[in-house]
Amino acid sequence: MINCLFVGIGGFIGSVMRYLIGLVPIKDSGGFPVKTFIINILGAFLIGVIVSLAARNKDIDPKIVLMLKVGVCGGFTTFSTFAYEMSGLLSGHHIFIGIVYAALSIILGIIAVYLGQTVIR
Repeated sequence: MINCLFVGIGGFIGSVMRYLIGLVPIKDSGGFPVKTFIINILGAFLIGVIVSLAARNKDIDPKIVLMLKVGVCGGFTTFSTFAYEMSGLLSGHHIFIGIVYAALSIILGIIAVYLGQTVIR
């Protein structure tokens, strides 16, 4: 039950951070969901850093790692929003923008996790 509490605290922090970034006045360029994209790439980088720090330092409490990885990153990143926006792009016949958005999100997300891990190594 204590693990659930840690995940919940982290989820609160991540969700509030996501909400605050959502308030930044960045206009979606040409229908491309810029803020969701930035949040997902930043979240991928963050989880790479967290996992690498935890692997490097076994003294970090596993509950803190759980809070950061599952709670903060889970509350911060926005895969459900990504899926919803992709559905909107595709149903709105914005196929090219949807393909670019999906490809960049996946490719840069994976690269961001790798870079996050590399920064810590």
